[in-house]
Amino acid sequence: MSDTRCAKENAENAWHSAYIDILREELLLATGCTEPIAIAYASSILAHVLDHAPASVDIGLSGSIIKNVKSVVVPATGGLHGISAAVAAGVVANSPKLGLNVLSVLGERHYGSIKEYMRTTAFKIYDADSADDFEIDIKGRYLEHTARVHVLGNHTNVVAIELDGVNITDNYIKIHRPVVKHCDHKVLNMKNIVEFANTVDLDELKVLLKRQIEVNLAIAEEGLHGNYGASIGKLLYNDGNCSVRNRARAYAAAGSDARMSGCEMPVCIVSGSGNQGMTASLPVIVYAKEMNASEDALLRALIVANLTTIYQKTGIGCLSAYCGAICAGCGSGCGISYLEGGDYDEIAQTLINSVVILSGTICDGAKASCAAKIAMAVEAGIMGCEMARAHKNFNAGDGVVSGDVSCTIGNIGRVASEGMCQTNKTIIQIMTETEE
Repeated sequence: MSDTRCAKENAENAWHSAYIDILREELLLATGCTEPIAIAYASSILAHVLDHAPASVDIGLSGSIIKNVKSVVVPATGGLHGISAAVAAGVVANSPKLGLNVLSVLGERHYGSIKEYMRTTAFKIYDADSADDFEIDIKGRYLEHTARVHVLGNHTNVVAIELDGVNITDNYIKIHRPVVKHCDHKVLNMKNIVEFANTVDLDELKVLLKRQIEVNLAIAEEGLHGNYGASIGKLLYNDGNCSVRNRARAYAAAGSDARMSGCEMPVCIVSGSGNQGMTASLPVIVYAKEMNASEDALLRALIVANLTTIYQKTGIGCLSAYCGAICAGCGSGCGISYLEGGDYDEIAQTLINSVVILSGTICDGAKASCAAKIAMAVEAGIMGCEMARAHKNFNAGDGVVSGDVSCTIGNIGRVASEGMCQTNKTIIQIMTETEE
């Protein structure tokens, strides 16, 4: 084998392995909206390090986290919402090894303990005025002992743990292994995503993807049959008397209806978000069932949907003023295109078409109306897919569309990360003018 060919194969193997690692780190289970759960996770580490519930808690948060915690119900708290409830739930759970599934150990028997802890604990909550959109800096005291947990960049990236002023991060992580992101998502591109979906040995990812199908379908069914939020999913579903297009929208919205209202069922997240995890996967699952697609076809389509969602978010960032559900809706459109036999060109055009339909939709925190945004995001993904199939596309020069798909996604990233910075500050200011 020539040196050139060997080098090429090594490079291909490297990104192929990276894509597997990215899916493994992203497709995690989480109970509840991931921003309050990240606070609960950090609080659980705090209590674990102190070996007791802290008597006082100071918690500094970046504005985007404050925005996403303000209105959403924290699961396993009996309907409580807000930052203090998230801290209290994490302290009572005291199960940091569960990561973003930390609250899964709680139930109705813990409601009283959570409320009592909130009543008796001195909380100081403040804006960390962070340069990073995702920052949690929580300090606690019990008797003469103090502890600190610092999370930066994403939901589980613990960068510092201190006990009585001593940095114990390395030792704690070595023993307890909190989940820490490590993959470079910049390796993602659409051509390789499609090739990866076509060629990967599904045995590498089957357990992960089948778990995504199982848990996300379960919470969607709960949303369709329960009474959660504004019941957007039920409205679209209309007792099953709807097209496959509306079923796809209904299932994704229903999962969000339940989750934003405190449903205690887990979801499989994508890009650190349960709403994005459901939006990327459920429409693809619904279409696969309608088409009587094979299990392998569905799993490969989910790979496209998940990785396309993550690819878009790479340039946008973890939290911003840009609604992440739009990325996931576009990802689901690409997954549906793959299911329907679309090649790379058609899938890439699906992404271009869909991403510009609702680009700039704002994120004004986690709450009931997320379900409606999800329904519209899925509609954009499906429309983008139909446009590509009919060769009726948006082309370079149409707004933020320029060059190929990577250029267009880069433009969206710039709009979100650079152009919408002031938008995010204004949204946070509006939302924090009233008490949580």
